[in-house]
Parts: sequence; structure tokens; C-alpha cells
Amino acid sequence: MAVPTSTATANVGSPIPQSLYAFSANFDLTPVISQYLDRHLIFPLLEFLEAKKDVYSEEDILKAKLDLLAKTNMVDFAMDIHKKLVKTEETPAEMKSRREAVVARLKELNSQYSPLLKIIENEDFVKQLRQEKHFNAQFLAENHGVTPEMIEAFYHYAKFQYECGNYSGAARYLFHFRALNQTNDERNFSALWGKFGAEILMQNWEEALKDLNHLKDLIDSKNFTSPLKQLQQRTWLIHWSLFVFFNHPTGRNGIIDLFFSDKYLNAIQTACPHILRYLTTAVITNKRRRNMLKDMVKVIQQESYTYRDPITEFLEALYVNFDFEGAQVKLRECEKVLTNDFFLVSTRDEFIENARLFIFETYCRIHQCVDITMLAEKLNMDRESAEKWIVNLIRNARLDAKIDSKANTVIMGTQYPSVYQRVIEKTKGLSFRSSVLANNLAKTELAKYEEEEPVQEEKETE
Repeated sequence: MAVPTSTATANVGSPIPQSLYAFSANFDLTPVISQYLDRHLIFPLLEFLEAKKDVYSEEDILKAKLDLLAKTNMVDFAMDIHKKLVKTEETPAEMKSRREAVVARLKELNSQYSPLLKIIENEDFVKQLRQEKHFNAQFLAENHGVTPEMIEAFYHYAKFQYECGNYSGAARYLFHFRALNQTNDERNFSALWGKFGAEILMQNWEEALKDLNHLKDLIDSKNFTSPLKQLQQRTWLIHWSLFVFFNHPTGRNGIIDLFFSDKYLNAIQTACPHILRYLTTAVITNKRRRNMLKDMVKVIQQESYTYRDPITEFLEALYVNFDFEGAQVKLRECEKVLTNDFFLVSTRDEFIENARLFIFETYCRIHQCVDITMLAEKLNMDRESAEKWIVNLIRNARLDAKIDSKANTVIMGTQYPSVYQRVIEKTKGLSFRSSVLANNLAKTELAKYEEEEPVQEEKETE
């Protein structure tokens, strides 16, 4: 359980082995993203890559896992990885002594906060205390002998449980610690980061989203010693939030709302432009937020000199260069990138479907009659599949067009805006213009009155 405390690019976890940077040329972001994650959060990424036999070798993944485990308390897990890596049943003496030290430390911490543990483990009693608003350090000190030292030890115990891989226990203990700790805001801040990480690892997305929003509010309102530290905190939150946004049912809206806000967009552009891959994917796969496409394209253009990958280049080719051939090539590359990205693999089919729709809509905007065979090539589909896809669009009333089977073409309908839309367009600025005219008239009248008033005063004086 770690909280960022050094530079904005610090990695509190063990460095990813250099061999895992080999795939970077093929757009794998695991080595880059791992720099901003707690070491425990890197394990799901490595498990995912281990299943992708064509990305990294099994030996490289096992070495990466062992390096990460070196500074955790998950000694048994490390022993299993070591046996698998060196293909032996023997356990090194160093690992055995490390395990004994972990068990001894656990017993020591357990004895330090035994009275508090008895209370915490009694869920009914804790619930009663909360209802009576007695679950605080003062009440427990006066009635149950719980000292501030015990509460501090309780924090370290929760952290120790997290390092041992007991994420459910750690989340519960840190939740109670934050309620009891009333004097150390930094401890509470650190505990919230730890609880957030534990909820992610348990895949408890509702609680994780609550912790994410709470952390965001604290980071925005907290007084940091320098703007760099605040930037660092936002950068970490951006990376940790990817777990939530690509798993929570409303995550695609959440990532767009958060990452397009001024403070977080500035953090992305300053410290982690590679996050544009995830923001771009969220915009492309979110049909209800199509209005953000123009803003997305603008940001991609601004940052194209610092970060590019097939996903960002797809939008650039289509909406900036109107290069349909280039967009087709990038779409093929996008499929590979999405397949090998831990966060985006579940969006692959939806991404491809929407990307094809973007190509089709853009192409049809500048053509009245489109050859189906040529269109199929641009959509990276065979002719029959492309025709079925277009027919479905027409049936679902998403396209004003008809298919001429004899000519093998799609004939686009002429779309005129309705009378209602034209009236709205003509009058939508009328209220504002009327208000401006009224204000200008009032200022003119006031200026005229101020000019006439001194003249009237002079006449009265005479």
C-alpha cells in the first residue's frame, strides 16, 4: 500500500524488468503505466499478459512477478513463483527466513491493538456505536481503554494485511481507522489511498468509485507544499481510475467527465499523454457522448508530437486528414492494440463497430452515391458483410439511404433540416442579442442623462 510522495513519475513498485519494454514498440503501455501504480495493482496486468503468449515470454513475466513480490509480505506466493521459474521444489533459505519474520511481525502487531481488534471484529457492536455516534476515539478511550497508540498500530496492522494480500481485511480496517483517526490528516489520506487500492483488487467497483470521487475532492482541496505534488497526486489518480472506469457500468461517462475537466486534462497533457489512448477509446465507444469527438480530435492534434498510437492516429486520419485509406490501416492496428491492452480488451468489438460507423458516416457525407465493394474495403469487411451492416443501419433509422442491388451502390438521401430545426437555428441567439441591445440602449440613455444633468445644474445656478 503506497501513496505517491516523490516526483510525478516515481514508481513505488519494483521496476518492471527491461525485457518487458521490448513490446513497447508495438504499443504496449504496461511498463509506462506501472510507474504510476502500487505494486499490488501491477499483478493483474502481468496476469493478463501471461495469458498473451505472443506478447512476452513466460520467463519474463515470472521474473517481473518475483521482482514485485520482493518487497511485499506475500512470501508464499513468491515461493510458488520461484519454484515455477527455476523449476525446482526447493525453497531458498532467504525466503524461509523472510516468511518467519512476516509471521513474527503479524503476531507483534496483533498484540499491540488487541482491545481495538475485539471491538472491530464485533460488527453488531460497531454498527450500534455508529448509530449512536459513539464510534470515535474519545468514546472508545473513555469506555474501552483504546489508546491513540492502539489506533496508530491499527493503521500499521491494516497496511501489513494489505502487503500480505488480505485486501478485504485491509479495506475494512482502513475504513474503521479513518473514522477513529481524528488528529492526523496525512494518515487518513494515506489510508484512503490504501482502501481505494484494496477495493480495486477485490473488484468492488461501487466502493472503488466512491473512494475515487473522495480522493479527487481531497486532492483538489488539499493544501500541498508545491503544485508539483498536487500534479503527482492527480497523475496517480488518473492511472488508478482506469481500473474503475473500464469496469464500472457508468465508467465510460465517468472517464470523459473527469479527464476532460480542466485540471485533469492539464495533468494528462503535462505528465501522462499516453492516457489519451484510454480517453479516445471511451469517446469512440460511448454513443451518447458523440458531442465530445471534436474536443477529442483537438486534444489529439495538440499532443501528437508527444504521444501517438493507432487509436489516436485513427481519429486524426479520419477527422483531420480525411484519409480513408490511412484510417482503414489504423483500424487494423487498433484491433491488435485493443486485444493486448488490459483495460481495453473488453471494448474491442464495440470499438471496431463504432469506428466503422465513423468511417461510413464521414465518407457518405462527401459522396452522394457509394460503391458497396469500395466501401467494404474501407470498412475492412467483405462485400456481403458490409451490405448486411448497411441494411441494419437503414432498418434502425440511423441512415437515410437506400441500396441499389443492381448497381451495387448505396444512394444517400438528401437530408434537409426540419422547419423546426431551422427556426431554432435562426432564433437561438435572438434572446442573447436582444439582451445585448437592451443593455447598450440603457448605457446610452444613462450617458445621455449624465451629460444633460450638469447643464441643468448650471441653469439652476444662474
